[in-house]
Amino acid sequence: MRKKDLWIIFGAVCLALILSVTQLLSGMIETGSWGLSFRQEGQAPTGPASAAQLKKYDAAYIGDTTKRVLYLTFDAGYENGCTEKILDTLQKHNIKAAFFLVGNYIEKNADLVRRMVSEGHIVANHTMHHKNMSQIENKEQFSKELQDLEALFLEVTGKEMPKYYRPPQGIYSEVNLRHAKELGYKTVFWSLAYADWNNDSQPTAEQAFEKLLPRIHNGAVVLLHSTSKTNAKILDQLLTKWEDMGFTFETIDKLFS
Repeated sequence: MRKKDLWIIFGAVCLALILSVTQLLSGMIETGSWGLSFRQEGQAPTGPASAAQLKKYDAAYIGDTTKRVLYLTFDAGYENGCTEKILDTLQKHNIKAAFFLVGNYIEKNADLVRRMVSEGHIVANHTMHHKNMSQIENKEQFSKELQDLEALFLEVTGKEMPKYYRPPQGIYSEVNLRHAKELGYKTVFWSLAYADWNNDSQPTAEQAFEKLLPRIHNGAVVLLHSTSKTNAKILDQLLTKWEDMGFTFETIDKLFS
């Protein structure tokens, strides 16, 4: 075989290896905090992991972008006097949402949790102690954070907790996603949120609408914090505006059906 031919074969092998490594790396999910990039008004954003990458671990951040459907979710680490009004508004619009709760919330607000369940909302797992779960690689320790909350929810409601999980602060790792899937959980991120969590610097209604209306999109998984007084104040008007735009609402179990 000529030397030139050997170099051609060597080059082809190197190229194949590079392509294989690139494909492998493109399938990996890097540890980090969930964030979004909005490139066009009314269009779905991109996240740090794609829908296809997340699907491998029974995880999702967005629904079917061909359908004018929204998935409404609330995160709550504590009660701030807003949830009752939020539940009243959801009942008025006949919308079922998902509430991702931590142990402290369930312990101190059993009546509200039971109301969520009785009115058809999904109460889901935000972990027992709201830790940075990406720092927990040990499966036993990871499992304990979710299973302790399951046990508390069962004690308070008499029902099994639905197997939906949202990482605290959106901080995740591929190991976490794998552990959650092995425990039978589906991990739910989001495709629309805004800075509503700081009670010392709540956005005005106008600022909230400036973020939540132009960025809404087909299949959006919306994250709002039920601790936000702004959210409690604007929710009725916000839901009306989205309904006027032609959106309907589904529960997060439909993300995975």
